[in-house]
Amino acid sequence: MIKTEFLKELDRFNLVMKKRVLSNYSGNRESTHVGSGLTFKDYREYVQGDDFRAIDWKVYAKTEKLYIRRFEEERNLSVHIIVDASRSMDYGDPNKYDYAAMIGLGFAYMAMKNNESYEFSIFNNTLNTYRGKASGNRLVGIVDFLSRVKIEGFSNFQKSIQSYKKLIKSRSLVIIVSDFLYNLAEIEETLYHFKKNEIILVQVLDSQEKHLPFEGTSELTDAESGGLLKTFVSKRMQKDYTERLYSHIYTLKEIADSIGAEFISVTTNVPIFETFYHILTKT
Repeated sequence: MIKTEFLKELDRFNLVMKKRVLSNYSGNRESTHVGSGLTFKDYREYVQGDDFRAIDWKVYAKTEKLYIRRFEEERNLSVHIIVDASRSMDYGDPNKYDYAAMIGLGFAYMAMKNNESYEFSIFNNTLNTYRGKASGNRLVGIVDFLSRVKIEGFSNFQKSIQSYKKLIKSRSLVIIVSDFLYNLAEIEETLYHFKKNEIILVQVLDSQEKHLPFEGTSELTDAESGGLLKTFVSKRMQKDYTERLYSHIYTLKEIADSIGAEFISVTTNVPIFETFYHILTKT
């Protein structure tokens, strides 16, 4: 069940903390071009490659030095939040999907509070974008949208995320919340197409996923296909599993670093407000 009480707790943050993530990507963008919607900021010395038209000749007449006018241009941030709703997210209590959805809601809430435009989508084998009205009740509509989602199907990460690219019209903040238990090469290739944007990747895992909680003869269920596998879980298998999982996580971090993205891995046993606070202070 998706709980929204923690959204009210976000108001405990002061203005600076609430904007810690978004302020890096929104608000005033420095520009040296003259045009409508620009506010004069200050001067700096002209260097080769600057727009020659920005030179202030009145200042040159007084100082015999070339200075250019710098302006601030208001640009609205566009925030894109994408949450994984494939069957592998239906694991744990709370399950990974509900936890990921609440993280996504936290970002949507912050965008709304900071008057930023935002889009909210979920994906499994296809992409599904919330199409509700852009009104004061939009967040409530998203909660209802997320609560009605069926957590099912194989995740087609590459196809779904690449198809989202057409919805991005300008440099944006793209937030993807998932367990990211996919082919690493596909993840890298997919995220490469978004590298001109600001990207935050939040990996959500159940705490039991980081260490196999059982041993001996066990019956395992494939999270996405539902297939059953009987196997013997030895100490060696537990060790190999843990090493492979952490290797996967470290490689995800390296992929994120290579494209200038932020990567945070969290577990569902931590209270959601603490996790969201952690995400804000890490990005």
